[in-house]
Amino acid sequence: MERIGLIDIGSNTIRLVIFEFDKKTGLNELLNIKTPARLSQYLTEDLAMNDEGIGVLTETLSSFKKVADKFEVDALHPIATAAIRQSTNRDKILEKIKKELNIKIKIINDQEEAFYGFYAITHTTDINDGVSVDIGGGSTEVTLFKDKKLIKSHSFPFGVVTLQRKFFVGKDHNDKSAIKDMEKFLSKQFDQLSWIKNQEVALVGIGGSARNVARIHQSEHSYPIGGVHNYTMSEDNIEEVYTIIKKSSRDDLKDIDGLSRDRVDIILPAVAVFNTLFNKIDATQFTFSRKGLREGYAMNVIGERHPEEFKKENIRTDALYHLANEYGIEEASANQRVKLAQSLLEQLIKLDKIEVSAKEKSLFAEGAYLYYLGRFIDADSSSPHTYYIIANSMIDGFKHEDRVKLALLASFKNKSLLKFFSHETKWLRGKELDNIQYLGGIIKFVNALNISHTNAVERLNLKKENGEYILYVYYNGAPIAEEYQAHRQKKHIDKILKENISIIFTKS
Repeated sequence: MERIGLIDIGSNTIRLVIFEFDKKTGLNELLNIKTPARLSQYLTEDLAMNDEGIGVLTETLSSFKKVADKFEVDALHPIATAAIRQSTNRDKILEKIKKELNIKIKIINDQEEAFYGFYAITHTTDINDGVSVDIGGGSTEVTLFKDKKLIKSHSFPFGVVTLQRKFFVGKDHNDKSAIKDMEKFLSKQFDQLSWIKNQEVALVGIGGSARNVARIHQSEHSYPIGGVHNYTMSEDNIEEVYTIIKKSSRDDLKDIDGLSRDRVDIILPAVAVFNTLFNKIDATQFTFSRKGLREGYAMNVIGERHPEEFKKENIRTDALYHLANEYGIEEASANQRVKLAQSLLEQLIKLDKIEVSAKEKSLFAEGAYLYYLGRFIDADSSSPHTYYIIANSMIDGFKHEDRVKLALLASFKNKSLLKFFSHETKWLRGKELDNIQYLGGIIKFVNALNISHTNAVERLNLKKENGEYILYVYYNGAPIAEEYQAHRQKKHIDKILKENISIIFTKS
């Protein structure tokens, strides 16, 4: 286990994030605090940061260092982006901070800034081809990636703060002529990159401004589950948020759910960037990654010491392994449940009793692995705890709809509770919901076959003999509890077969 403190010195905000890494539970955020320092406003005409700006930086770093010391971090990583990078007196700034605070700031160049954002996206989402955009206070990083490989990257020397200063000083935040001038400017800037035009891939937003856009849209539509990681919007959805912001007065903006108060005056330039870029690349969707520069940097730091971690090919597997460990799921029992569940499902498929897609099979195995993880909180209410934990957890590699399906499978208790949980989102109906019920029933049944956690059952054999279905359960040991529970839960298999099944326990 190790802890690192990351201080992200941006043009708009300075943020301290303390990460803890453990091989069993992965990379987790212990603390995330920020201050809206707006360092870019302290740059003079010759791009030198004035004494007031340096004072704000020094005071913030001193405070954050004390917090990091209290958390006993193994290493502190202060990294600076556009505001310091663009400062003509950056050497003076770095020297002053080193002398007064004994903190060595690392300046991230524009290529590195783009890379870390790309790295986080491709290692925490299932998007293979896309264009990423990370708009900060003083710069905007754009990358093109295909098959999760970086193809092109570019850093524009403008961000939400610089756009606001360039077009809206002395004007309302939604001044029509200023907006029109800004949109023309952005279109011209993006036209410089021939490689982003008409790509027809996902546009992936990272950073605080992107998260605010997602949260505004979720609030407007009373979105039923938590988190913006892997949340997806359409072109019309972006336009909807853009319209809300343009029509709102400054006072109204302060009351918009999902919009941080410290972004009220800079959210419109951010949405303009997303809207313009979406049209330039002819994007298929606008997806948000909760993980960006900071997570990408932290994963790279830890990955140097643990090269077997953070494999982009194993995102979902690793995420579920870490989640299972976090909630105390015993690995051998989980693997036994998956083995028996997959075996029984395949036999039911061969008998033409159920038809499922490859994606459903994958979710089924994952649901079997995490089954009833909510017992960690309370064994008597495992099902609801399991549903709400999974449905509202940020699980890398999972779209929101898949996360809900996984939650329904892993929490399955009975048809009534399934309908109650699924009604929350109203995303599933018909055959899709029926299959969740059948697959959840299989998981609950095979869980009964290892209720003592002794892995006594070796294999299952489902046959039709003399006109009736018989399930032979081959075991070693003394599965008394399993035999009792299997007969109690066999009704879930009866529903799939549409007739009663006999269960015969046979010693191997």
